[in-house]
Amino acid sequence: MTTPASSSANSLSGTPVVPGVAAGPVLHVRGEVSPDAIARFGDGDFADPDAALAAYDEAAAAVADTFTAKAADAQGAAAEVLTASAGLARDKGLRSAVSKNLQAGQGPVAAVQGAVEQFVTIFTNMGGLMAERVTDLRDIERRVVAHLVGEPPPGVPTPSEPSILVAEDLAPSDTSGLDPALVTALVTERGGATSHTAIIARQLGIPCVVGAAGVMEIPAGTFVVVDGETGVVEQGADPDQAYARVEESRRLREELASWSGPASTSDGLPVKLLANVADGPSAASAGSEPVQGVGLFRTELCFLNRKDEPSVEEQADIYSEVLSPYSDGRYVVVRTLDAGSDKPIAFATQEGEENPALGVRGLRLSFGNPGLMDRQLDGIAAAAERTGTETWVMAPMVATVSEAAEFAEKVRARGLKAGVMVEIPSAALLAHRMLEVVDFLSIGTNDLTQYAMAADRMATDLAHLTDPWQPAVLQLIAITAHAGVEAGKPVGVCGEAAADPLLATALIGMGISSLSMAARAVRPVGAQLGKVSFETCEAAAEAALGAPDPMAARAAVRELLGH
Repeated sequence: MTTPASSSANSLSGTPVVPGVAAGPVLHVRGEVSPDAIARFGDGDFADPDAALAAYDEAAAAVADTFTAKAADAQGAAAEVLTASAGLARDKGLRSAVSKNLQAGQGPVAAVQGAVEQFVTIFTNMGGLMAERVTDLRDIERRVVAHLVGEPPPGVPTPSEPSILVAEDLAPSDTSGLDPALVTALVTERGGATSHTAIIARQLGIPCVVGAAGVMEIPAGTFVVVDGETGVVEQGADPDQAYARVEESRRLREELASWSGPASTSDGLPVKLLANVADGPSAASAGSEPVQGVGLFRTELCFLNRKDEPSVEEQADIYSEVLSPYSDGRYVVVRTLDAGSDKPIAFATQEGEENPALGVRGLRLSFGNPGLMDRQLDGIAAAAERTGTETWVMAPMVATVSEAAEFAEKVRARGLKAGVMVEIPSAALLAHRMLEVVDFLSIGTNDLTQYAMAADRMATDLAHLTDPWQPAVLQLIAITAHAGVEAGKPVGVCGEAAADPLLATALIGMGISSLSMAARAVRPVGAQLGKVSFETCEAAAEAALGAPDPMAARAAVRELLGH
């Protein structure tokens, strides 16, 4: 079996996430609270469990306020995950578990640790987005305990010189506010291509490698070179040669950053580059980039902290804020609620599912509550009419042609373009029939990879399986893209795979017509596509599809493009 996490005497390798080369001393993240401080604190000096719970409340509130303040200074994905972490720190269920442990006679530190462990087990078993939040839970635990015992919060120390940040894993609070001038690359031992670390690294635009087994064993201060295109972390390199590589990488990145669109191959084939957004502020920010619209508006992220379903009028106001920046002739693709037990929204989630990742989520929510979908579509249609922005609507988690047809009928009745996401392998295999009933398809490579490979994308031991370069995943993408070419209808990619300039080249060669990604990734992808002809893109697709594993696929495309 070939996995991305291989090593030699002087190098380690993991999954490459953000291209670029960086060099410098290793800086370890301080992940744990001092055991001596915890020992000195003991059980604290509290009169009773109620007093101890009050101390917990104060600590949890302070941690939540820290996350909220960081979210206010962040944008896009960073702001989203920090806001969610603030909500998790204030979670009543977590507080109840702590209270129960205190009443049972545990000290405050043990009560917090036990409650978090209980929730970690629950979240891990739920899979999907909830499993991704285990890192957030651990971060909250460390910060609450640090506050209780009077220690500074754990996290990223301030570098005294440009350094390579190395960690077992990174929480959103660790990666928010990083200065790219001082933290020049991120390397983690855990995580996959869709982890928080990967998403934030793309937003920062710094080289990143995840899933690099053994990287925490490299001593602090060791000089290393990180290649975010190959996934290699090298020790013992000559510093002069290393910094020459860094300078060449910097020059190339500056060249890419100057790209201003519109996107096309070198021989003039137009390619739509679009942005992924979650709310009005992220939509406005993305609108200033050289994008031709929004390829994925994640509507559910507007409602994570809502207890009640917003009215049609409220929804129209929220959606209008996202659509307005694109009323200049660009378009927005709106995804209906992708909520379920693994992405809990109070007014939509069904509780008690044994396997939420394969349960009632996405379009399936409307099976038992059709009014939820109808009201959301009414809100989207009202926003489209109000702003005049061309609006396409797609449903997530569509498994059958009949599901697609029923959804399309509802969308078209409101005067909007209808599409579905290809996340379930059955949708890819039946793409030609899906396109008989909808106007477009959008491939969500994150979930498609997870379902095709039967591997939770947050399971570190399975990171090599949740790689979008996996041959089976590429074949499913190629099948879907070919169906679009045959039907003369657009097929896009809106997963993290779209943000990889190397993979983007192969995707266009397969017949993909649009790529949607974090706004920060648009310029490098556009610049890369502008350097190659469509014939070269087709050759890249053939090389990737013919490779036996992800590493070989990357290497084949890199060689073809002369990287």
